[in-house]
Amino acid sequence: METLSGQKEISSYIIHSQEDELKRIALDLHEGVGQNLYSVFNGLQFIESAVQDPAMKEYVAEMSRLMERTIQEIRLLSVELHPPTLSTLGFVPAIKSYIKLYTSTFGVIVDVETEGEEQAISEKGRIAVFRVCQEALANIAKYADTCHVSMAIRWSSDVLTVVIKDFGQGFDLEDSPQTYQSSGLAAMKERMLLAGGNCHISSTIGEGTLIELTLPLD
Repeated sequence: METLSGQKEISSYIIHSQEDELKRIALDLHEGVGQNLYSVFNGLQFIESAVQDPAMKEYVAEMSRLMERTIQEIRLLSVELHPPTLSTLGFVPAIKSYIKLYTSTFGVIVDVETEGEEQAISEKGRIAVFRVCQEALANIAKYADTCHVSMAIRWSSDVLTVVIKDFGQGFDLEDSPQTYQSSGLAAMKERMLLAGGNCHISSTIGEGTLIELTLPLD
């Protein structure tokens, strides 16, 4: 029992240390790389307006569009590493802000429904739920082969429930242990357990995957 408790403490410490490092990297990306790329983007737009040759003008315009997409991806990456609204505005505004960037980057529409009034969550729980939602959405963009996702966020006086359902190709959990590990599903379950919650995953080939997160509220 003591060994298990010690392992949980070590895992929690590692996650906390990782979050601190991710916060630092996110700030560097946003304030450093992101700002530099935006300056280059503005320069390309200026050059595009000054160029007269049609072929060169189209080439510069294409480079400008590529730079704009790159800036968008950097913004998404920065938010993935450390969502600034999570600690200031709460879970729902943070996840909606992330989904807006996610949709513009990957073209996957996420319909979000909320029920009940948002309750206070511990920092550990808030980060855990947000990270697992991130991982679930990232998996959908990579593997699900779908452009439609539903997310239901339900608040009660003592528990937060988040249900994420995609309508993609799905997979067999029992026959695909390698997929289970490589897609981060096991890590999602562990992260929720360390926060005192639970993560239930079910999937049906041809119908999609459902992930249900529950977190008791203090």
